[in-house]
Amino acid sequence: MPNSLLHAVHVYPVKSVAGCAPNEVKVEPWGPAGDRRWMLVDPAGRVVTQRPQPHLALARAELLPGGGVRLSAPGREALSVAVPEPAATTVVHIWKDKVEAVEADAGAHAWFSDYLGTEVRLVHLDDPARRRPVDPGYAKPGETVSFADGFPLLVTTLASLDALNSLVAQGDHPDEGPLPMSRFRPNVVLDGTAPWAEDGWRRIAIGEVTFRVAKPCGRCVVTTTDQRTAERGKEPLRTLARHRRSGDQLIFGQNLVPEGTGTLRVGDPVRILGQNLV
Repeated sequence: MPNSLLHAVHVYPVKSVAGCAPNEVKVEPWGPAGDRRWMLVDPAGRVVTQRPQPHLALARAELLPGGGVRLSAPGREALSVAVPEPAATTVVHIWKDKVEAVEADAGAHAWFSDYLGTEVRLVHLDDPARRRPVDPGYAKPGETVSFADGFPLLVTTLASLDALNSLVAQGDHPDEGPLPMSRFRPNVVLDGTAPWAEDGWRRIAIGEVTFRVAKPCGRCVVTTTDQRTAERGKEPLRTLARHRRSGDQLIFGQNLVPEGTGTLRVGDPVRILGQNLV
């Protein structure tokens, strides 16, 4: 892939909330700097995402110096939230994991609760270096992750999105396509690859940072949510079920674990360092 390059970078400061697309980002051992360090939980401490709350797609979080966030959403005044003092932690639940986190102030809880019409709390991952291990079935000792679904980064490719959209156009909901990449909420988007080439990668380098390709990314109902309107359809899950099934998962994109730290910059070259044997 001599002409492959980093097309875009995405950072989502609050899990399931719209993020930003900087020209460069620092990669830390647990993911892009500032990515998914904040998360919403219900009164029982369980993660709240776009799965039950699609209107989270219309809220936006902008990173502030020092790790705070500026929140905005339709019909609401913007709110700046500082990183809370780690005086005491609370246990929250993200899928099967129990993780210690620090609650934001009451104003942040009220802002999101009013917006969603249900009680939620905003929490911050104060110490990603030790709070949440990567799935041990795919991790090396000591590897950790933020509040991302399971792995530090998600990579997708423009060629695979084009291939998927061609399949959508041939399916029973062609009017829903073509789908934008925002449906898949990736961290890094690559250009110049062959369609589905990422299925065979074991290790890649993007600019100065190398990554281990851990496993394909299983997709959920969030991908059917229009990130501009919060409306839901059938695609891409209907098409993925027909063409991109792996066991009980519908897959698009690959999960990455950094092998080091460094800075990713849009336009960085991409190298394939290892491939799976067919």
